[in-house]
Amino acid sequence: MVTWPWQRDRSAARTLKLRSRGDYGDVTRVDFEELAPLIDTYLGQAAYLQLGFFETLSQLIAPTPELTQKESLSVAAGTALTKHRELVGVIRGRGDDPLELMLPFREPLDAFRRATHGARPLETMLSVHITAGMLDDFYLSLSASYGATGNRVAEILHGDGREGLVGIITDAIAADEQWRDLLALWGRRLVGDTLLIARGALRPQTLDAAEEKKVEPVFTALLAGHSRRMAALGLDA
Repeated sequence: MVTWPWQRDRSAARTLKLRSRGDYGDVTRVDFEELAPLIDTYLGQAAYLQLGFFETLSQLIAPTPELTQKESLSVAAGTALTKHRELVGVIRGRGDDPLELMLPFREPLDAFRRATHGARPLETMLSVHITAGMLDDFYLSLSASYGATGNRVAEILHGDGREGLVGIITDAIAADEQWRDLLALWGRRLVGDTLLIARGALRPQTLDAAEEKKVEPVFTALLAGHSRRMAALGLDA
């Protein structure tokens, strides 16, 4: 993992002082087959990410006291699990073994989940909302490179089921303004690691100037989507 400026001292103790369905909303779908991940990478990484989001959200349910919040977490977790199962179905439909395609990504994506796991439940909820949103957008944007398979992946990833998480976070901020600065800082810290996951999936490990220009709109759109999510939470991106 690269340590970005806003990711330093994550382990240090902190206090609270501080789209339409037809076109997939604002996601820009691009087609650059020579740069897009190999389809095994595309499907295996996407499927394992959804499994990780499900696991993280499921772990938050038991320690959450409010029944309405438990329900919101269960809906978000269930949506991630459904996406995972449907992506696994796409892999099997192509005649591939889902475990074989996902296994290469287990270690790096588990490390990503650990790096973006907050010290407090609200931070972790924000982590899932932000990182899942950015990476869903990433896979949606690349779906045009994979023909019918990509179209099916776009259908699977459309919609997030995380509206309840947004409600939990905004309610917490309304009840205690100290959360605003803390969560805004945490949201900014998530960007670097998330972009590294997306960048690492691209086929070339080193891009020349022309290739960088070609993929730039994708990453610009990911950052714009991040800013919109943060703004919807009343946080500065």
